[in-house]
Amino acid sequence: MISLNSVTKIFGTFTAVDNISYTIEAGDHFALLGPNGAGKTTLVRMLLDFIKPTAGRITISGVPVSDPESRKQIGYLAEQHVIPPYLSGLGYLMRHASLIGLSGKNAAVEVDRVLEMVAMKGDEKKKSVAYSKGMKQRIGLAAAILGHPKLLILDEPIAGLDPIGIRQVRKILENLYDKGITVILNSHLLSEVEKTCKTAAIMYKGKILIRDSIRSIVKDGETLEDVFIKYIENENE
Repeated sequence: MISLNSVTKIFGTFTAVDNISYTIEAGDHFALLGPNGAGKTTLVRMLLDFIKPTAGRITISGVPVSDPESRKQIGYLAEQHVIPPYLSGLGYLMRHASLIGLSGKNAAVEVDRVLEMVAMKGDEKKKSVAYSKGMKQRIGLAAAILGHPKLLILDEPIAGLDPIGIRQVRKILENLYDKGITVILNSHLLSEVEKTCKTAAIMYKGKILIRDSIRSIVKDGETLEDVFIKYIENENE
């Protein structure tokens, strides 16, 4: 579904993404891993066409990301998304529905669907200031899945959540996998990545160190965190 061909991004004299090529298959749940400064956010911003690559080409379902049509396939949850305090979850989602061209009964039906999907029915009319961090994350996920996107890009969707909130988000991701929705997950919580994703890439200093199924990456007796640390430490020797 996603193809990156020799993608590079240079800021001045700094190479943030260095000649990356790989594909992500439709329906995969793909984890983009790496320490801070590895280039993950830059890569995500190029996927969303927030910034342009210095070189190379990115396509989604064959459509260049420079074409606005590519973004009609994408739902996005930013790491620090904000719900205005004067809005309820319902009001926030109705605004998002209008942004993707839904109105009236069609918007109401779609918003009701995603509220059910993220287990926020019954709380949707509360103002966002009354929401816990987990509830805000679930409303953010609901906004991202409005309109049946084919691809979801989730940036640290479980950051700061308590164990109950993490489990709730995990169940949502499992549901999305069952529905065949492609997910790119950017997260530092590797124990959860290991439970929710099928494929992973470890990125460091703009390069992909390894990219494979998590089952192939993680050997007997190891965790994904063990593998991650090993690869980063080897690069620093």
